[in-house]
Amino acid sequence: MSAVYETVLKCYEHIKTRIPFVPRVAVVLGSGLGAFAENMQAEAVIPYSEIDGFPVSTVPGHKGRFVFGKIDGVPIVIMQGRVHYYEGYNVEEVVLPIRLMRQMGAEIVVLTNASGGINRLFKAGDFMLIRDHISSFFPNPLIGENPEELGVRFPDMTEVYNESLCRLIEDTAREYKIPLKQGTYVQLTGPSYESPAEIRMLRMLGADAVGMSTVCEAIAARHMGMQVCAISCVTNMAAGILNQPLSHAEVQETADRTAPLFQQLLFASIAKM
Repeated sequence: MSAVYETVLKCYEHIKTRIPFVPRVAVVLGSGLGAFAENMQAEAVIPYSEIDGFPVSTVPGHKGRFVFGKIDGVPIVIMQGRVHYYEGYNVEEVVLPIRLMRQMGAEIVVLTNASGGINRLFKAGDFMLIRDHISSFFPNPLIGENPEELGVRFPDMTEVYNESLCRLIEDTAREYKIPLKQGTYVQLTGPSYESPAEIRMLRMLGADAVGMSTVCEAIAARHMGMQVCAISCVTNMAAGILNQPLSHAEVQETADRTAPLFQQLLFASIAKM
């Protein structure tokens, strides 16, 4: 048994008696989006701090707990706050929650995040359906010994973001008249925001939005055969796009302002999964 899989099993064994059902959908809530879990009837809550050997969120706005509940009968497990590479965790620890939710039985993962807009047609408050990603600037979570129990050594990434799930989210957004952009997302390490020169480079590479999470989680999920979809909330325009400095307060304010619409899109989409 690989050391990676052994860690996943250890965490699962530690909490399995507290899990009320086998979840079908796993949801990861990004910065400012944690209120989604508050508006669902929770059947169980497990703080990360109560799981032996599990990383704990340290970023403001990330509560750091698993919340179990159902949306129109669909059993889900929510990560109310993720962990990040820039918090000092290694990439294997960053994707441990995704692997644990797969071990719980989740087949689909819905990833969300707050991002900086690179595409000049975007504005703060837009939602972007992630159709592809660029991971070249972030350590691949599959580096090292391959845990054969989780997936193959060289997993295909031709279609990371499941086409059927993307169409479902598109149709839902159209049904509820929620504007939804589409594009390519790039993950950098953070925690500093990007420089204007870096943003110009990323635009030339074809990126529409940039952030400090999500891609490594998507790769780990695909490695395990999960169906992946992802929605980004463009909480600010990236460095150099507008003549103003960037701040986490702006990210939080925009995420809070758009939260009701985001929750509507997420609730309605998950109900169809």
